Amino acid sequence: MLLTIVSGTSLIIYLVFLFILLLLSALVSGAEASFFSLSAQEQVQIRENSGRLQKIINKLFDAPKLLLATILIVNYFLYISIIVFTVYLTREISGEITGTTLIFLILITTFCIAFFGEIMPRVYVHERKLFFIRSTALLLYISSYLFRPLSWILIGIGNLIDARSEQKKYKISVEDLNYALEITTGMEATEEERDILRGIVNFGNISARQIMQPRMDITAFSADLDFHELMDKINKSGYSRVPIYKETIDKIEGILYIKDLLPHIDKDENFRWQQWLKAGYFIPENKKIDDLLEDFQEKRVHMAIVVDEYGGTAGLITLEDIIEEIVGEINDEFDEANDLYTQLNDSTYIFEGKTLLNDFCKVMEADNTVFDEVKGDSESLGGLLLELFERLPRVGEKTSYDKFLFTIVSVNAKRIKKVRVAIEPKQKDSVTKISA
Repeated sequence: MLLTIVSGTSLIIYLVFLFILLLLSALVSGAEASFFSLSAQEQVQIRENSGRLQKIINKLFDAPKLLLATILIVNYFLYISIIVFTVYLTREISGEITGTTLIFLILITTFCIAFFGEIMPRVYVHERKLFFIRSTALLLYISSYLFRPLSWILIGIGNLIDARSEQKKYKISVEDLNYALEITTGMEATEEERDILRGIVNFGNISARQIMQPRMDITAFSADLDFHELMDKINKSGYSRVPIYKETIDKIEGILYIKDLLPHIDKDENFRWQQWLKAGYFIPENKKIDDLLEDFQEKRVHMAIVVDEYGGTAGLITLEDIIEEIVGEINDEFDEANDLYTQLNDSTYIFEGKTLLNDFCKVMEADNTVFDEVKGDSESLGGLLLELFERLPRVGEKTSYDKFLFTIVSVNAKRIKKVRVAIEPKQKDSVTKISA
C-alpha cells in the first residue's frame, strides 16, 4: 500500500540527482586509474601543458599519497550518498521498506555502484586518461582541502603499515632462499638449472676475496721487459689481458690489452710497448661481486686488481670469474679441466691447496658458510687447514671438520700443496686432529 506518492516531476529530479552521483563516482574511479597508471613519459607530456587547470593537475601529481587518500574518501562518500539517497527515495515512493524490499534494494544498489562506478570507467580509462584527469582535477583539488584531516589519518596509518612491512621484508636469509629453492624446483629442473638458481640466490652474498685468483697465481709481467721478452711471455701465458707491475706485483702500473700490440708485432725489442697500458681498476677485498659486476658494466672493464688493507696486491678478479658464479665453470681451449681437483671415487678427492673454499664447497655440494666458524681470514683450502692445524702440517697428518676428513698429501716449506678429502658420515661441528 502506497503511503506517499511523489509527483512525476519530483521523481525525475530524484532520478537525475541519483544519476549525477553515479556519474561523479564513475569519474572519480576513472581518475584514480588514470592518475596511477600513467607512465613516466605520459606524466612528462601532461606536465608540459599550460593553463590554470594544469597547475592544479601538477599539484595533484606532486602529492600522490594525499591524492590517493582524497580519491578514496570522495569515492566512499559518493557510495554512501548513493545508498542513503536510494533508501530515502524508496521510502518516499513506497512509504515503508520491508525485508524483501531491503534485499532487492541492496542488490540493485550494489550492481549500479559496481557497474557504473567501477567497471565502466576502468574499461574506458586506457583510451581517455587525460579526459578523466581534467574532468576531476578541480573536484579532487578542493576535496583534498576539505578532507585533509581525514586524509592525514589514512596516510599516517599507511606509513605505519609500510614501515612494519619494511622491517619484515629483509628477515629472510640466504639459507631460507636456498631451502625454498630446493623444495620448489623438485624434479622439474635439471641439476644445471638448480646450480644456476643457487648461484643467483647466493650472488649478492659473495665478496671479491672469495672468488679472486690469489696473488701467487696471478700472471703479471714487469714493465722493464723489452718488447721481444714481453711477446715471448705473452705467447706462453695465453691471456688476452695481463697486469703490468713496476719492481713488485704490489705496484701495478696498469693493464695491457694484447690486441693493442697486434699492429706492432713486427717492431724491434726497443719498441715502447708501455705506452699502451690502460689504467688498472682497484677494489677492496670485501667488495660484493654484484656491485662489482655493475662497475664492470659501467666502466667497460673486464678485470680488477684486489688490494688488501695495506694497499698491496691480494689477488685478481675477472668478469669471467663473476659469471662463473652463476652459470658454472667456463672452460676455453687454454683451460685445463679439473686442474684444481681429481676425483678418486664417489667420496674421495685430491684437491690443490690453493683451491678457493667457495669452489671447494661447489664441488662437494656443501653450504658455502660451513667453514665460517673456523676459517678465520682464509679463503683457500690450504689456508683453512693452516687454521685447523694452527701450524704447517706434515705429509700424512689428518684432521676432520663437519663431514670432511682431510689428509695432507704434499707440502713445501711455505704452504700446503695437495690434500686428500674424504666424505665421512657427518659428525658434530668440531675439529679432530690425528697425527700421522
